[in-house]
Amino acid sequence: MKIGFDSEQYLREQSAAILERAGRFGDKLYLEFGGKLICDYHAARVLPGYDPDAKIKLLQRLKDKVDIIICIYAGAIEEKKMRADFGLSYDADTMRTIDDLRNWGLNVRAVVVTRYRNQPSVKVFLNRLERRGIKVYTHRPIEGYPTDVEAIASPKGYGANAYIETERPIVVVTGPGPNSGKMATCLSQVYHEQLQGVKAGYAKFETFPVWNLPLNHPVNLAYEAATADLGDVNMVDPFQLEATGETAVNYNRDVEIFPVVRRICAKIMPPEQLYVSPTDMGVNRVGFAISDDAVVREAATQEIIRRYFRSLCDHANGVAEKQVAERVKLLMDDLSINELDRKVVAPARKAAEIASSTPGKGNGNVFCGAALELADGTIITGKNSPLLHAASSCVLNAIKYLAGLPDALYLLSPQVIDSVGELKQKIFKDSRISLTLTEALTALSVSMPSNPAASLAMKCLKQLEGCEMHISHIPPQGDEIGLRKLGIHVTSDPVFTSKNLFLD
Repeated sequence: MKIGFDSEQYLREQSAAILERAGRFGDKLYLEFGGKLICDYHAARVLPGYDPDAKIKLLQRLKDKVDIIICIYAGAIEEKKMRADFGLSYDADTMRTIDDLRNWGLNVRAVVVTRYRNQPSVKVFLNRLERRGIKVYTHRPIEGYPTDVEAIASPKGYGANAYIETERPIVVVTGPGPNSGKMATCLSQVYHEQLQGVKAGYAKFETFPVWNLPLNHPVNLAYEAATADLGDVNMVDPFQLEATGETAVNYNRDVEIFPVVRRICAKIMPPEQLYVSPTDMGVNRVGFAISDDAVVREAATQEIIRRYFRSLCDHANGVAEKQVAERVKLLMDDLSINELDRKVVAPARKAAEIASSTPGKGNGNVFCGAALELADGTIITGKNSPLLHAASSCVLNAIKYLAGLPDALYLLSPQVIDSVGELKQKIFKDSRISLTLTEALTALSVSMPSNPAASLAMKCLKQLEGCEMHISHIPPQGDEIGLRKLGIHVTSDPVFTSKNLFLD
């Protein structure tokens, strides 16, 4: 895979920039961490060479100076909002993040549930954390937020929020998704610190949009595609342009809220510490670590197409409005690209056509095809059958190719497939016995001791990480989980494999 980003340079520059910003305030800096703290696969896809765990490694470099607070919006827990990249709800992702931070030698100081209204499901979440030794706080909605500055910066506003005790000079405030209350928590803490005579300030660390890339650079447009459901739009920061004459890119929500944020900050921070613009408020060196702009542009362009397919499937599943896909399509039109510019789309659809013309093939009501692009550019296809899902067939064909095994060789013996099928049909009462990817790989691993070819092929699975795949239908859970764990970048057409509502 071509590399277009220097992750080590980024870590050096970003850590230095954070320390420099902390030094401006004297005692304490509250740093809002936007985006994904761990496993930032969006950044890794649009910036080839970016370490998905760059932020956590950054915190490791600063761990003697850093406390961590996680914010989660109570409404996200109540609505069971999901992180699409992991298939986890926001509350489950919060617990996963705590575990991951511990594995990296970093401890979470506290979890804050924001805009809490005594929701029963949220209370269960709080109890679970408390009983596992995690310090938890709740912040109630502030009447008049965010426009009534006098009420916000008062004892009835931020003053009514519980003060979160911290020890170290840099407090990282993060959360599992947007609108989690990170900024409000930071500013509430600054309000309390100033009351206690502590010199404290606030800054924001967002990776995207990249302020020093052009407005219509594919990396910035990929950010718009990723947040199309939120209606985010990149724009030139007018405050930065007016104050410094410098053109910098930000996004509409930060620009729109900045006058209010500045007025709030003016109430709780000294005049010399006030920012002139949203860009000035941010600490972001990602744009300076791009080593090959052409590689990054191509990667970001492909991400926009991926987002388009995801938005179409989300609409088909009822979790997104049609306008989300339409917004992403406009971005594609601006770049003069279409869905067939994703190399694996046409071969996957062709594989589905072949499946439909093969007697005895098919799975349910729809004939399915899949195509996977290997690191060397080779396209491997697969189609569904009474025995295997299309994703299963494609992955098995791919690892056979990588292992140098003949295409005609069966990695899974008919006896093994029949045994799994019998379990699904007779014990689990599943009407469809063909193997999902997860089931097929489990069966393959069981075959390893008696099947040298299976053992050889299994060793090639790691080579699929980062590869591109398209499926002609929306993958069922057993395929989706397996593809995610293999690290394959998969898209699919918004087509269901069956007319049955429950199975899909």
